[in-house]
Amino acid sequence: MVLKFSSLPQLNTHPFDTIIDVRSPAEFAEDHIPGAINLPVLDNEERARVGTIYVQKSPFLARKLGAALVFRNAAGHIENHLSHHEGDWKPLIYCWRGGQRSGSFTWMLQQIGWRAEVVEGGYRTYRRLVKQFLYDEALPYRLMALDGYTGTAKTDLLAYLRERGVQVLDLERLANHRGSLLGEMPGGQPSQKAFESALAAALNQLDAARPVIVEAESSKIGNLILPPSLWLALCKAPRIQITASIAARTTYLVSAYDDILSDNERLRDRLARLRLHRGHEVVDGWLKLIDAGDRRGLTRALMEQHYDPAYAKSRKAQRADVVAQVDAPSLDHVGLSATADRIAKLLDQF
Repeated sequence: MVLKFSSLPQLNTHPFDTIIDVRSPAEFAEDHIPGAINLPVLDNEERARVGTIYVQKSPFLARKLGAALVFRNAAGHIENHLSHHEGDWKPLIYCWRGGQRSGSFTWMLQQIGWRAEVVEGGYRTYRRLVKQFLYDEALPYRLMALDGYTGTAKTDLLAYLRERGVQVLDLERLANHRGSLLGEMPGGQPSQKAFESALAAALNQLDAARPVIVEAESSKIGNLILPPSLWLALCKAPRIQITASIAARTTYLVSAYDDILSDNERLRDRLARLRLHRGHEVVDGWLKLIDAGDRRGLTRALMEQHYDPAYAKSRKAQRADVVAQVDAPSLDHVGLSATADRIAKLLDQF
């Protein structure tokens, strides 16, 4: 049976035991339905080979070769990856467009007795639903944004708030980036499509009747763009301003950015890009601090000469609605716990 899904929440609340993506590893790596496992019936090379034959020789020859490869690979998955499932196992299968790859694999599983079904339209249907959710419709959530200068531990505060039962949307975690010039994280960022998939899945888990705390971000996190519906909602979101002393922020950032501060070559490369923006004299001063091994001095200088001015300019342009200001006594565990308690209590007013 081919199943038709008309909305992303409907797909995300499916009753199946397992979602299986039978596309090639390269297709799966770019993006997939969250939670899906990849059991390709054509690997990257096989898919390219069949496609070449389809275009250059004959669709019939391509389908004949493709069928042989699909059934051979599917048999291997059944023997090696799926043999532990009992008779009542219920998988949902999809490929690129719900065609031959997913149809063939589903047929084989059904012949065994498993209750396998196919997503109508395959990944293309899923991607259309994601786009509809993030690009074409207004988000139904009440966002409240944590705002504040760089180094006020806003991302860490999200984790503390989640522990207190507050609904949180952690955009930097989803984007695998700390949202600044020096914000790269190990492993790199996901593709734009994969980011949107993770974002849509996270949003679908939220209760629209309760406020959602999110960190105030620009329209891009690293190389990833916030979808229009989210960006519009974030721009309109009331702000809770987090403040902390520059000494506390310096201590926090020296620890939080230890990876980039430990890589002088990478650090010099990133800061050199700011010469046209901040001037040669300022950037040369930063490079001298790097050469001197003065991490605290460099971190404080970056805040005073780059991050804080940029934040003040952005805030003035946005004219955000600040509904509360919370001063963090410190940015260690004790201070962040106290700050999170105050923010959680503030949310009762909204």
